[in-house]
Amino acid sequence: MNDLPGDPHGRGRGRLRLLRGNKLLVALGFAMAAAATALPAATATAATQICSNQSSTSGGSYYQMWSNGQGSACITLNSATSYSSTWSGIGDFVAGVGWNPGSSSTKSFTSSLSASGGTTLLSLYGWSTSPLVEYYVEENWVGSPNTAGTYMGQMTSDGGTYNIYEHQQVNQPSIQGTATFEQYLAIRTAPTSSGTITTQNFFNAWASHGMKLGTLNYQILATEAWGGGSGKSSVSVSSGGTSGGGGGSNCTATLSAGAKTSTTYTLNVAVTGSNTWTVTMNMVAPAVVAATTNVSATWPSQYVMVAKPNGSGNNFTVTITANGQWTWPGVSCSPS
Repeated sequence: MNDLPGDPHGRGRGRLRLLRGNKLLVALGFAMAAAATALPAATATAATQICSNQSSTSGGSYYQMWSNGQGSACITLNSATSYSSTWSGIGDFVAGVGWNPGSSSTKSFTSSLSASGGTTLLSLYGWSTSPLVEYYVEENWVGSPNTAGTYMGQMTSDGGTYNIYEHQQVNQPSIQGTATFEQYLAIRTAPTSSGTITTQNFFNAWASHGMKLGTLNYQILATEAWGGGSGKSSVSVSSGGTSGGGGGSNCTATLSAGAKTSTTYTLNVAVTGSNTWTVTMNMVAPAVVAATTNVSATWPSQYVMVAKPNGSGNNFTVTITANGQWTWPGVSCSPS
């Protein structure tokens, strides 16, 4: 890829971003962090079309736009939380809106994605520091979802099943300059154009495999395309309250670790925002719930538990028999 103006670090991009590790967002984020004199990043306004490399804020939301100069690409900021993008004959392109810094809050999104040629992804994308990690939750794609590194297993969240990968990048560009760092990937097995991303479920699943995040840096709902393709996207995204699990309107369920044995582990569940709630827990097979305390629980299916208050307050525990699967379950909360 061509260097960003004013960026002292050569990028040398290969054809596949995840496999080769040269991140266009990384280059842009590092240039900003180092106060490089790249393209101007003046604050944009709604319905602004941007066809040059820049990163700033619009209506209080963070946005990024980047292409490697091959073909053409633009992003249009329709509002603080929605954008559309177009690209043609693209070598490499990524754009999106989100947050700086990011958070573990639950995200909701709607999108349309149309593309031909090359590969196109729609992902929740971000970075952490200490440790330095680049992560993707891939929700939709045209072409083939790319995989890289070591397959770590599967998880379920928000009605979907995701394959988890870890991939080490050695001496590659990052938000801290050229460095060696890990990539964490969660790739939906069946793509979707809209839904919920219970972000903390992915953080928990990665952590259960020893893939821990540090302090969160920027985080965007990104459209990404490379390989000579053309297309367009339209994306809207919103963020709920920070949680350790899943959140609904005025309701958040937060998971924390309890006791652990060689075959079981216990999760503490704290519900905030409502005293009348329904918490749904989606197990990662073949793990199953062995016991609960301080809650009324039912099982619509073997791997789904529905919990309601039983008069003991808003905190309860769930003991899970792992059966070799130590990934934490997905959890969501809704007032009832």
